Amino acid sequence: MKITILGSGTSQGVPVISCDCRACTSTDSRDKRLRASIMISHNGENFVIDSGPDFRQQMLRENVKTLSGIIFTHEHKDHVAGLDDVRAFNFFEKRDMPVYCTEQVEKALRNEFHYIFADNKYPGVPSIKLNRISKSTPFEIANGLRLVPIEVMHYRMPVLGYRIGDFTYITDAKTISEEEKQKIKGTKVLVVNALREKEHISHFNLEQALAFIVEIAPEKAYLTHISHLFDTHEEIERKLPSGVEVAWDGMVLEV
Repeated sequence: MKITILGSGTSQGVPVISCDCRACTSTDSRDKRLRASIMISHNGENFVIDSGPDFRQQMLRENVKTLSGIIFTHEHKDHVAGLDDVRAFNFFEKRDMPVYCTEQVEKALRNEFHYIFADNKYPGVPSIKLNRISKSTPFEIANGLRLVPIEVMHYRMPVLGYRIGDFTYITDAKTISEEEKQKIKGTKVLVVNALREKEHISHFNLEQALAFIVEIAPEKAYLTHISHLFDTHEEIERKLPSGVEVAWDGMVLEV
């Protein structure tokens, strides 16, 4: 199984519009961070977790020719805004796009993309097939890939992370219950959000993310959902212990 980091940035991305900070003006390509998303590739099929505002750009950058489904973590704009661009896959692959989401996310999609769900659709709008999921029930996508949903709290909003075999992806987490942590234990590769060093109301900061990594004890961990307020990629790396790295857009992990 191959994991591609499509985006490793926070809701504004990096660089941030009009900002002249060190991260935003960096010439290091690893400091160009699109909104957080990953692609899972297995047996010739691709699945994306979250289609944010940069979804089209990410698909073009990675030269993705086929997409077998989109799995959503939650309904915030930086995770769902690119759903309209599945139209291209509908056209070339001649099928609906499978979408996996909770009831909470489905309600948001029906509101945000009301035209997708209209009785009399305008020609050319996206075509999707909704699959309802919940935090309590693992589910399978094509080729036998089994996803275990993990509920984390994004301040007061429930968000789903996912475990797939020895790999776990968690974004937009601030707190995780002991019950949900048990689903993660034994993970060998962990990708988890670490917004910045300073405390934040709805995201792990660096200290909290590192403490979580120590608790889970994966063989390798990667930080994602990085803010421009954190620092440059190079400077963040200096602050990390052995076995922890900063994810960057286009990074490929073999699991």
